[in-house]
Amino acid sequence: MTGSHAAWAEEFARFSRHEVTILSLPGKFWKWRMHGGAVALARMFQEQNLDPDLVLATDMLDLTTFLALLPGRRFKTALYFHENQLTYPWSPDDPDRRGGDRHYGFINYASALAANKVLFNSGYHRESFLAALPEFLGGFPDFRELETISEIRDKAEVLPLGLDLGRFDAHRTARQTDPPLILWNHRWEYDKNPDLFFGTLFRLAEEGIPFEVAVLGERFARVPPIFREARKRLGDRIVHFGFAPDFSEYATWLWRADILAACAEHDFFGASVVQAIYCNCRPLLPNRLAYPEHIPADLRKHILYDSEEQFFAALKNLLLNRDELKPTASQNWVKKYDWLRLIGQYDDLLQTI
Repeated sequence: MTGSHAAWAEEFARFSRHEVTILSLPGKFWKWRMHGGAVALARMFQEQNLDPDLVLATDMLDLTTFLALLPGRRFKTALYFHENQLTYPWSPDDPDRRGGDRHYGFINYASALAANKVLFNSGYHRESFLAALPEFLGGFPDFRELETISEIRDKAEVLPLGLDLGRFDAHRTARQTDPPLILWNHRWEYDKNPDLFFGTLFRLAEEGIPFEVAVLGERFARVPPIFREARKRLGDRIVHFGFAPDFSEYATWLWRADILAACAEHDFFGASVVQAIYCNCRPLLPNRLAYPEHIPADLRKHILYDSEEQFFAALKNLLLNRDELKPTASQNWVKKYDWLRLIGQYDDLLQTI
């Protein structure tokens, strides 16, 4: 495990009243993990002679293979979807995209069918997965078993992603708003729509509107070329450019930033968005995906946008009207994702299973 998946597991184990043992593999080669990870994890399970009441698996595990390799099992199972391969957008650089590989989606489907309980990190995620199943199963030649969709729906619940938001409190720092600081703290990947984000900043810069930008977030071997272009075109407006491996540095930038502008085409939850909102960044988010769930209903019309032009106009307005940068009630709203508030819900639900 790595990144947010590892943090979720380790923090759950730390906060839970239950005794939790983590079995995991390194967070790389995701396709091979979905194909073969179950074999390695079943071996580790047997070597440690584990006898749990419950196995809480994530969507990267082929749960059907894992269970088949553990005959005589007595434990119940819950499957937690951080993401899923039915509705996750394929990268244009992925060679499997050309062949329309459906196997990874089928692993998610079969695992959900085998689990005693199916859990999703957001309401959007739950509904989008269930809505995709009819077309997905309908694409097979026969024995499509469409009636199994209702079986999965009946045992599917939303259990939000737990976050250790309290960690950020010790790093709170004074906010500097001259000029306003815009934050990017997402992965450097195509599905976060960096082209729209930086393209909008290019337009604002061409109009002479003052702003600075801090570009954080995890980067991988292949980085969309817009990042290199942004570093050249925005120049001195960029006050930070690159992953912040130290949590203190990361948290400090979130507290310093004025505006959290997100443009993602895909986000099943959006941990980086919630973290920034908690640190009092003024959010500006697409009116889609899981984002509406992170904003109080009475504030959504002021924070959520529906088009690229609305995004440009709203961001320009925030930069030119400092009063608009005052903290909103969104910070209190996202406190519900802190482990100290969520852990009882986790523990009670898992105990009922």
